[in-house]
Parts: sequence; C-alpha cells; structure tokens
Amino acid sequence: MDISNRGVDDESKLASRNYIRWDAEGVEKIPENEEEDIKAVAEMINAMQKAQWNHHRHAYSGTHARTQGVIKGKFIVHDDLPNHLKQSMFDHGAEYPVVCRYSSEPGDPGLDDRIPQPRGFAMKVFNVEGDFLPGGVGIPTQDIEFNSTPALDLADAKTTREIIDLRIKYGNNQPELYKRLEARPDTDLQKFRDTVRNTHLESTRQYSQTAFRFGDYVAKYCLVPSSETQKKLYEETVKPDQHDSDILSKWLQNFHREHDAEYLLQFQLCENLDDQPVEYAGKVWDPEKYPWQTVATLVVPKQDSFDWELKNFWEDQIRVDPWHGLKTLQPMGSPNRLRRIVYPASSALRRKMNARPEVNVKSMAELPGPIPAALNHFLTVN
Repeated sequence: MDISNRGVDDESKLASRNYIRWDAEGVEKIPENEEEDIKAVAEMINAMQKAQWNHHRHAYSGTHARTQGVIKGKFIVHDDLPNHLKQSMFDHGAEYPVVCRYSSEPGDPGLDDRIPQPRGFAMKVFNVEGDFLPGGVGIPTQDIEFNSTPALDLADAKTTREIIDLRIKYGNNQPELYKRLEARPDTDLQKFRDTVRNTHLESTRQYSQTAFRFGDYVAKYCLVPSSETQKKLYEETVKPDQHDSDILSKWLQNFHREHDAEYLLQFQLCENLDDQPVEYAGKVWDPEKYPWQTVATLVVPKQDSFDWELKNFWEDQIRVDPWHGLKTLQPMGSPNRLRRIVYPASSALRRKMNARPEVNVKSMAELPGPIPAALNHFLTVN
C-alpha cells in the first residue's frame, strides 16, 4: 500500500498511530549461541568464496556475486513529510548523489539469468551528515541494500547456519536439497526463492527484508519502480527457450540507455512486535495492516548501465554494508547482527585473494566511469 497520493485524513490517521520506539523493551532479544552461529556462517561464506575462486580464479562476494549493472543517480528526500516520517536523514528535504548496483543474489557470478532467483539492489548515498555507526565513521555515506523477496529465508543466525550448510552440501543436487528442506517447518520460505518472477530488474520491487532503526522508530523499507515504462516492463518475463543467459543485463542496458528511471523509497513502521518480529526476518509485515509510506525518490538519468571499469571497481574494491551509515538508521535484529561480522570477513578474504584493497568511496567524483550531465552539479559538492 502506497500512501503517496492519499488524502489528508489518511495521512492524519497514519501520523497518530502508536509506532514502537527503536529502544523499547523487547525490540531486540539476542538468543543463546548466536555468536557461535555467526562465526560458523562467516567460515562457511569464506569456504564458498574459496570454491568460487577455484572455479573462476577470481574471488567474489559470498552472495550477490553477479553484477547486472551499476548506475548513478540522485536521491531526493521529500520536503513535505509529516512529522512521524521526518526521521534521521529524512528530517528535511535534500538531494544526494548516489551510485547503485543491480545484482543476482546467489554467490555464483556465472549464474544463468534464465534461472529464477532473488535479485538484489544496493545504494551508496553520498554527502550524508550526522552521527555515524562505528563502522562508518569518516565515511559520509549511507549504505542501503535490498532484495526482491519481501521475506528473508536466512531469517536469523541459527536458520542461516542451517540453510547455508544444506546449500553447501546439496546445492548441486536439487532433489536432495528439497528433500531436506521439506523436512523443515519453514519449507515454503526456503523454496520460494526458486519460484520468483523472473522479469526486468528495473521493474522489480525491492525490499530491506530486515528491520532498521528509523530515527525514533523501527521500520522496514522498500524501493518501488514508479515510472510508467518500468511498470509496463514488469509484464514481460524471461523465456528460457527464447532468451540468452545474460538477458537481464541486456534488458537493463537497453532500458537505461533509452529511459530515465524513477523509484520511490517507502518505509513500513513497526506497531506490533508479535505480528512484526524484528529478530526473525522470515515473516512479511502485512502491508494492509502496516502501510508503506513514501519518504524519498531515486531518479536515474539515461546512461550506460554496464560500464566495465565501474563494474569491476565495485566488485573488487567497494563494499556495501548497512553498518556503514547513520546511528539513526542502525540495522536491527539477528540477520543484521550477523551481517556486522560476516560482511567484513567476506570482504577481507576477497581483497586478499584478488590483491585489491578495499576503497571507501566518499563522493561520486571518486567513482570511475562517466557521470550523466544531469548529475554534474554534484561534482562541486565536497
């Protein structure tokens, strides 16, 4: 549900709802053995990276290894938000330069686009000001990442450890993998990834899946394609007998070459911890009960979405990490505590094996590749 164009009465009702504070008792509950589970996951992700290195003789991230495109744009925070949405960096109208990457979620960079799997989207928002989390001190960016499924199958640290173990053992044998997944109580959640709609990336809605602090409150977020062209392209799906193995990146290039893109960033605020769990990300927060509310717009001018230099720079030297950002947008819940350990471990191994240092880019001007003329004014901003 998008309230962008809803009436004043609806907005007033949403403003008066009882949203849960981020620091309220019971929002986060760290289970026993989580630290052990997280350590085990970090080791398994590194093992997966080493296996991919042995195959490709190049190291990639443990997930979202296949780059489908990288684009530059501007992130516009709306200046007329109601008070309950004026949180963190959204407390005033502003424009920020941004670089974004489209990806396929699995850890195999050679994954055939004709195989339905979750797709990802990541953003680095530059020129952000405020009090940063320890991992982001000195780096004026807000990193934001998304996935095309609203619920996360790696729903908490314990589940992640179990599922990654199964994928390592049986990932090349789907009948055996399914046999074991079907013995689990979360079978539908685990198998859903193989049935996602395989369509244009620029037309695919993206979700945070996990919960985050949103200023005073707790929320999830999503990114919604909003131009008419993007909406129309969602009707087309990949046809394995007609399309090439790189059809998604080809479609993406064709679209961004000919069209501007626009996305709405929306937040869904937490009101009921029993119905909207923070620790377990495998449950969708019902949008009919807890509406999505728009706070910003991402605008992407026409450009080449597959610049080789920028693509390689992102893969080999950039890390997107939700723990690189403002304290008022702090990641919350078990999956995000896992990311705080696993992401740096994955990045460190990748840099070591590829002999490429990690680069914490602080502005759009530091990125390789051309910048669309519509974004040139950002080059003068320090």
